[in-house]
Amino acid sequence: MNDIDPRDDRRGNEDTAVLTALAHLVDELDPPPTDLVQRVQFAIDLEDIDVEVARWVRAGSLTGVRGGQPGTITFTVDNLTLMVNFTATGERNRIDGWLVPAGEHTVEVRVSEHASATTTADDGGRFVLADVPTGTTQIVVHLVNARGERGRTVVTPTIVL
Repeated sequence: MNDIDPRDDRRGNEDTAVLTALAHLVDELDPPPTDLVQRVQFAIDLEDIDVEVARWVRAGSLTGVRGGQPGTITFTVDNLTLMVNFTATGERNRIDGWLVPAGEHTVEVRVSEHASATTTADDGGRFVLADVPTGTTQIVVHLVNARGERGRTVVTPTIVL
């Protein structure tokens, strides 16, 4: 492998200068978001740490990347699919969602620096939250088993609305 360690004095000052210039260029052209630490802390700050994390399956081209407005996103984990549509309504957002397999599962929407909003999906798996604030958001689905008891919990990756 051709790894260059800038701390290796045997390579000379030229390599160190090139790597320093490259690091400066990356920081200038594509710096990390200023709220990156807060986003990470929000993403891992779940009361019930025994959760399954859903995968982001399908979305529009670069939807939600660095502040782009999300539209419809599909998440999946094991035998659950969650499709959500985000619609901006002024300063707030409306979330329409569908769970497959359907069921009257509890859906919680967490938004950084705001209280969580909770609703229950209907027997067809559909749910709506009409007044969701803007910010770093996660959707948590508390599944109910066939006996009506709380089962596993699934959480989506964070989305910036």
